[in-house]
Amino acid sequence: MAFLTTRLMQRASLFLSFGGLVTSFITFFLPLWKTLNSDLNEMENWYEGLWHICIFTEEVGLHCKAFESFLALPVDKLVSRVLMFVSIGTGSLGVLAAFFGLDGVKPFTGQKRAKRGLLIMGGVLSWVSGLTTLAPVSLVAYVTVVEFWDENIPDVVPRWEFGEAMFSGWISGLLLVVGGSFLFVAVCMGDHKAEKEARTSLPEEIPRTLHYLKTEVL
Repeated sequence: MAFLTTRLMQRASLFLSFGGLVTSFITFFLPLWKTLNSDLNEMENWYEGLWHICIFTEEVGLHCKAFESFLALPVDKLVSRVLMFVSIGTGSLGVLAAFFGLDGVKPFTGQKRAKRGLLIMGGVLSWVSGLTTLAPVSLVAYVTVVEFWDENIPDVVPRWEFGEAMFSGWISGLLLVVGGSFLFVAVCMGDHKAEKEARTSLPEEIPRTLHYLKTEVL
């Protein structure tokens, strides 16, 4: 696997982390976390996200309304908003740290220890961002499943189901975690390469020779 160089691994990890960050940002504002189709009126489709609730009809199209009160939000939506803010913030910092830690980027050129520290920081922040993306999506999914199978709710009442944004949220969280893991792999590859170069640059040990004094016995 000679093609899998340290520089290639660094750029692949940065690409995955950046892709996960962009997908997480889009998921945060999409009103497609949950969907509801009423059997009484099949022409209406309801969608709900962390910021809006929308209704789609063939006559009017898509009409969305933002949640009016922040304090009146359910606990799962309130916690999900906070975690998604943390995810986007840490993910952005992680991508920036990883970018400046890449080999070939001008800032910190020649400072291997600084670049190594930036890559490790980028990996940790990407991990935090990925976990704080997976947590709110999984929380909303758990609440949706519990409410869907709640026997106290009459069967005639429509139930919310998973929307497309939840799946994109899971994908973005996994991309961030994998990208952060690849950054750690790139750091290990760089350490191995530096150790190997240090070994080859050492001068060869001069073999010891025994010198004998030739004496004559008179």
